[in-house]
Amino acid sequence: MRILVVGATGLIGASICARLVSEGHEVVGIARCPRANAARDYQTLVLDMAAALRPEDWLPHLTGVDAVVNCAGVLQDSPREKTGQVHRDAAAALFRACARAGVAKVIHFSAMGVDRAQPSSFSATKYAGDQALMALDLDWIILRPSVVLGRPVFGASALFRGLASLPVLPSMPDTGRLQVVQLEDVVSTVLFFLNPGSPSRLALELAGPEQLTMDEIVGTFRRWLGWTPVPRLALPGWGARILYRLGDFAAMLGWRPPMRTNAAREIARGALGDPSDWISLTGMRPQSLAQFLALNPATVQEKWFAGLYVTKPAIFVVLPFFWIMTGVVSLTTGYGNGIGLMQSTGAGMLSAPAVIAGALADIVVGALIAWRPTARKGLYAGIALSLFYLIVGTFLRPDLWNEPLGPFLKVLPIIVLHFVALAILEER
Repeated sequence: MRILVVGATGLIGASICARLVSEGHEVVGIARCPRANAARDYQTLVLDMAAALRPEDWLPHLTGVDAVVNCAGVLQDSPREKTGQVHRDAAAALFRACARAGVAKVIHFSAMGVDRAQPSSFSATKYAGDQALMALDLDWIILRPSVVLGRPVFGASALFRGLASLPVLPSMPDTGRLQVVQLEDVVSTVLFFLNPGSPSRLALELAGPEQLTMDEIVGTFRRWLGWTPVPRLALPGWGARILYRLGDFAAMLGWRPPMRTNAAREIARGALGDPSDWISLTGMRPQSLAQFLALNPATVQEKWFAGLYVTKPAIFVVLPFFWIMTGVVSLTTGYGNGIGLMQSTGAGMLSAPAVIAGALADIVVGALIAWRPTARKGLYAGIALSLFYLIVGTFLRPDLWNEPLGPFLKVLPIIVLHFVALAILEER
């Protein structure tokens, strides 16, 4: 079969593409970022789903396609993505295009419980996309998974591992129970419904076999990683709200933190469902979290990831703060000292322009690192600027290498931190 997978670089989409390719299907993946899928063994088409709001935007990609699997999802509105555009408008355009192109089957990923309540724009727009598909004369299947966990990590699945690495277990208030479902089971379900003669025109809840609190899930991951239990720290409501708001702010800068306001609204109701129809139709026996982890022993890479996951936000706060504040200080309270330092090198009348230019360059580097789409360029610029300062400073004031506070020596760990940030920048 020739199968079009929308959202091919996401947690679910990437695993579905890999499984389809391994079973001999011809896969066409839709991705917003071309570089994200460069090494895959299938054709990748670059398309920003948030801009593909008409059937005509999709029709050229549906030629010869036998089935479509839509895995695209956005947790919360950001400058780059809108939930309404992706979940409702673009999805509806895709489904209408499928009807016009004669696509035999459409499998659409929604979310657990959206047909019962819509506490946020995430679930409201997901349900609107479901309704748009159900209104068409297509062989459709809507899958509504609970929180999906697996060996690959992104979003909540990464967050649980990161929280498991902390010296205390931060317990968030107002969180409901979850019937987490394993990624392997979700992918196998998609393969089942792609088989000719499989049932269609139905919506299924994909829920795991047990109801767990977030604390229990994090504790299970901590045991899996081989670490001893840690004390529980119950966060007050106001503390949790601050964290969610910080997540919202990070999303405005182009990052994808799982802890945002929409996540708080969704997690408050939990993600519980009835897997009986799923089991009876497919014969699946959903794995529990403990069963899955027991079959997949933790590696040193897993431990590194867990620790780096919570370190990464600190790095990408500290580096922009360092660069921007260095520039601000140079233009304000430290301006006189900067002029004096430059004059000691013999810069003369060029002292003031040099201080101002250096300060502005520092601020630009910090802003580039803070803005996710330009973070990589900002990190490379920070490394280059640091090396420039070291080389020029060594030529003009070599005595600073011998200063007790080590103004030049301290630049070396800063450069290393930039390389660490580059190594952990990618999210998928």
